[in-house]
Amino acid sequence: MADLITLQDYKDAQGLSTPKEDLKINSIIPSVSQLIKTYCGNSFVDFYSSAKTETFTVNWNTHIVQLTESPINAITSVQERDSYSSAYTTLTTGAYEYYLNTSTDSILRTNSAGYQNWPQGVDAVKVVYTAGWSAVPADLKLAVIDLITYYLKDEHKERRAIAGASIQNASSSSQSNNVAFPDHIKRVLDLYKNF
Repeated sequence: MADLITLQDYKDAQGLSTPKEDLKINSIIPSVSQLIKTYCGNSFVDFYSSAKTETFTVNWNTHIVQLTESPINAITSVQERDSYSSAYTTLTTGAYEYYLNTSTDSILRTNSAGYQNWPQGVDAVKVVYTAGWSAVPADLKLAVIDLITYYLKDEHKERRAIAGASIQNASSSSQSNNVAFPDHIKRVLDLYKNF
């Protein structure tokens, strides 16, 4: 999947012109990109122009399925099936069979009178859609750059000794339930986190 920034993006932001640390930075970029995607539960740019197919196993009465990617750009198809052995039936908005709630990135099963529950069962609902951004948003890109620097300069280590002096880095921040990202990075990532 796509990295959230390129080596050149990082070097431009940090004012670097020599290839001195290019190998190390290039090895950190994919890891930080995946870490942020995993933490936020969102791929950001991976499914902007290529469709994602997502299936939902429904175990109880509900008229809502929440998509994992965000923001939704387009719904290609919404399908449902009554049993594991039956074929999918394609739903349409023209017949008021589903509705995209863009504030929650959820698909609501509807009919002309209101809501209707999805059928229950394994992979009972299948949605094909595109989501995300054509380019990483500027504030998120800044958090990616800061997190790369955080790992590049070993700021994630609690204590370092440099030429006889020691530097104490806090292993966690002041925020409750913190996963040990620095506060300024975590604040930005939490804006994009899917819950």
